[in-house]
Amino acid sequence: MLQNNLLIVAGMLVGAAGLILTQIMCKAMNRSLGNVLFAKFGEDGGGGGGSDEYTGVTSTTAEELAPLLEAAGKVLIVPGYGLAVAQAQHKCRELGDLLEKEGAEVAYAIHPVAGRMPGHMNVLLAEADVEYDKLFDLDQINGEFSQTDVTIVLGANDVCNPAAIRDPESAIAGMPVLNVWESQTVVVIKRSLSAGYAGIKNELFEADNALMFFADAKKALEDLVTEMKEL
Repeated sequence: MLQNNLLIVAGMLVGAAGLILTQIMCKAMNRSLGNVLFAKFGEDGGGGGGSDEYTGVTSTTAEELAPLLEAAGKVLIVPGYGLAVAQAQHKCRELGDLLEKEGAEVAYAIHPVAGRMPGHMNVLLAEADVEYDKLFDLDQINGEFSQTDVTIVLGANDVCNPAAIRDPESAIAGMPVLNVWESQTVVVIKRSLSAGYAGIKNELFEADNALMFFADAKKALEDLVTEMKEL
C-alpha cells in the first residue's frame, strides 16, 4: 500500500487540509493548538451556564416577534450549531426571503468556528440557496450590529458571548466574537439556557435588549414564518 503513490499524495492532501482547518479554528478561538487539544476548555469559567444561574431573562413567542420583525428595516441572522442540528437552513432562508419582501435588509453573520468546523454554516446556507453575497464573516459584519434593528441568533452560543470582551478571567477571554448585543433588539432562538462548548454562562441571555425564544430552531422558524404571513 505504501508503494501506491496516489494514496500517499491523497493522504498528504487530507492531512494538509486538516492542518489548515485547525489553524483557522485556533485563530478564530484565540487559542494555541496545544490549548485546544489538551486544555479543559471552560474549567474555570464560572459554572456550566444552567438555568439556575440566570436572572431577568425575557422570553418571547413567535406571535410577539412577528410584528417586531415586520417593522424592522435591517435584520442580521447569526446561524450556529443549533441550526445545523435542526436542519433548519431552508426555513432560515424562507424567513430571510419573507423579511426582504417586507422591505428589510437581510444579511447573515458567520463566525469562523460556528458549527462543527470552519465553513460549516457557509455550506448549510449554500445548500439552502442563500446568495453568497449576503454572507459576511466576523470582521466584515461586526461594525454593522450597532446599526441593526433586529439580530436573530439561531442556535449559536459562545460565538456571541460578551464575556469574551468584558471579562478578562473568562475561559473565552480574547476570543473574537460577534457583537450582537449592540443591536437594538437581539432574538436568541435556543432550546434552553444550557451552556455552549465553553461550558460557561452567556451574559447575552440576560441583556435588557435580548429576547429568548425557547424552541428547536426549525420549529421556531416555521412558527415565525406562519405568524408573519398572517399579519
